[in-house]
Amino acid sequence: MSTSPIQPDPSAIGGIPKAPLAFMPNTARLFKERAARFQRLAESSRLAPYLTFLAGLTRIQSELVEALPPIEPIPAEQVERARSAAMPPLDRSAMTQSGAFRETLKLFLERAEAIEKPAAAAEALAQVQVADDATLAWMVENIAADNLPIEGLAQHLYVAAATQIHAARLASSLDAARLVPIQVGVCPTCGGKPISSMVIGFQGAEGTRYAGCSCCGTMWNEVRVKCLACGSTKGIGYRAVESGDEEATVKAEVCDTCHSWVKILYQNKNPSLEIVADDVASLGLDLLMKDTEYKRAGFNPFLMGY
Repeated sequence: MSTSPIQPDPSAIGGIPKAPLAFMPNTARLFKERAARFQRLAESSRLAPYLTFLAGLTRIQSELVEALPPIEPIPAEQVERARSAAMPPLDRSAMTQSGAFRETLKLFLERAEAIEKPAAAAEALAQVQVADDATLAWMVENIAADNLPIEGLAQHLYVAAATQIHAARLASSLDAARLVPIQVGVCPTCGGKPISSMVIGFQGAEGTRYAGCSCCGTMWNEVRVKCLACGSTKGIGYRAVESGDEEATVKAEVCDTCHSWVKILYQNKNPSLEIVADDVASLGLDLLMKDTEYKRAGFNPFLMGY
């Protein structure tokens, strides 16, 4: 296998006059559908043990969304202040200091004990469970900054998963119409980095590109053929695992301006694609891109070490 340069197709940039800025996470479906996709991908992948483990974690996320009491929504005045200042209304650092988040983390760690997991993941969970408040606060700060230390990736994964539950529940309480663009590659809800981007087939936004937040699950509109790291529209190219595969549904969008890359998934060609699960399952593309001059700009706490 080798990476294959694929030229952008500007004629395919969106099929409607104006796409919605954002789609808020539907928490009743988000983690349930993600878990199902992880499990389906595990059936035919060399990453089966890890994908099965992640399917278990996301099932817990789905269960907790249903089991937890209703969350206090972000106050309307906070949303309007953020809107006026062109800032995200969800403060990730503040949200993880709440009692609701601490309860979510506690319950998630308890339920994570029961799922089948690799030995290293079991050891990491045990370490998180006995971590003191200062250590947990440090981990939460790293997750809020989208900056995970290599030596603690396995431990951070559990805290990140609990953070996703809490952030998605808060994000789901927002009206997408009250959000404003922040800057290229920044979630308008919480300021998070994109996992990757996806060309979607949703009714009302067919053929447009949306980036997916690694923290709160918001999908926000980004112009196609534009770098999500620096905003450049020049020197954009595409790479795929299979040589000459113009029809690949997972590609690396590379930028010759800042020498970064972010995955782009074509859900309009394969409706079963899920932005988190298929990012992990397409690890082969990450491995091939590691040998290039480009640095990955997308952030996925489940894609450990790549």
